[in-house]
Amino acid sequence: MKVFVVNCGSSSIKYRLFDMADESVLAGGLLERVGQPNALLHHVAGQKSRDRGVQAPDHGAGLKLVIAALTDAEVGVIRRVEEIHGVGHRVVHGGEQIRQSKLIDPAVIEVIRQNCELAPLHNPPNLAGIEAARSALPATPQVAVFDTAFLSTLPPHAFRYAVPEDWYRRYHVRRYGFHGTSHRYVSLRAAELLGKDPRQVNLITCHLGNGCSMTAVAAGKAVDHSMGLTPLEGLVMGTRSGDLDPAVIFHMARRAGLSLEQLDEALNTRSGLLGVSQVSNDMRDVLSAAAGGRESAALAVELFVYRLAKYVGAYYAILPGVDAVVLTGGIGENAVPVRRELCRRLERLGAVGDPQRNETTVGGQAGAITTQDSPLPVWVVPTDEELMIARDTRALVQAGE
Repeated sequence: MKVFVVNCGSSSIKYRLFDMADESVLAGGLLERVGQPNALLHHVAGQKSRDRGVQAPDHGAGLKLVIAALTDAEVGVIRRVEEIHGVGHRVVHGGEQIRQSKLIDPAVIEVIRQNCELAPLHNPPNLAGIEAARSALPATPQVAVFDTAFLSTLPPHAFRYAVPEDWYRRYHVRRYGFHGTSHRYVSLRAAELLGKDPRQVNLITCHLGNGCSMTAVAAGKAVDHSMGLTPLEGLVMGTRSGDLDPAVIFHMARRAGLSLEQLDEALNTRSGLLGVSQVSNDMRDVLSAAAGGRESAALAVELFVYRLAKYVGAYYAILPGVDAVVLTGGIGENAVPVRRELCRRLERLGAVGDPQRNETTVGGQAGAITTQDSPLPVWVVPTDEELMIARDTRALVQAGE
């Protein structure tokens, strides 16, 4: 079975084509600048690749270009689109209505549309990708895999905020969480690496990239999560502030005369590592500046690790046990100094860092970065959200046949 995985952003289409017989990637790529006159398609199929400028005025036109690349005589990997047996779509928000991956039908599309208000930057392009794929591949089953689904098992005491009841009942103000597909994948993979039953494993999973989130996993199910109603809550991120006193918004509105739109923009796009370091939102650049003596960059790194360690401590307290702390995402998989400092801060909880393991577990490698007898193991587990989407797509398409 061949499964085509599509992840549509506001101006991009990221894709992979899997052969599910062995879960190998036949082809993949990225179409950038959708809707702009200078769109660029980067396509890779094994040892072959192609980069070229294209015209992609919308997601529909863009997806046709991607399918043309998959069937191209030079860089293609299939002869006909009918060889694709299922299409899996990443969808950020399923609200409270959807708790698992679903075969796409009009009812599912309506739920995605209803939740555009809660994910205005993500659900609309996700929906555009679904509509484009259904138009291009009308006879092929399509599956929606929701970021919020894995996190739908949070209990009310974890997902509710202490705000007036009608805020929740009328306006759905609660914790939803994000990056759920990544957290689910690394939870399953970590259980496998640890030799644990995935239905019994207890983990603290940390997805650390430009966006950062953490999940407390008890007996294989998510029981708490750091992001909230939106991805702004929680850890220090590339450009997002993470946790802060809500009254900061009132203070800056009154003292600086900032509008709601200006405050939204500042907290989402000019805060986090970028705001504190005054260098970059990229941890690699911030670490380089800190090593060069820039105090603001060193403070940004310290803030990042300190917040991370605080959340580990909080989740350690509410879990029945912790089999491992799991790090993934670009920072989690590669930022050696960040991981070293995190292990140091977690020494009181039993983490004993192994410098050599930490230095060598990079570039897509999985493994522990603590000593073999560390009471609290810290593991690096590379994520693969696209493979998780492909697996769900295969399962639902086969179940529906």
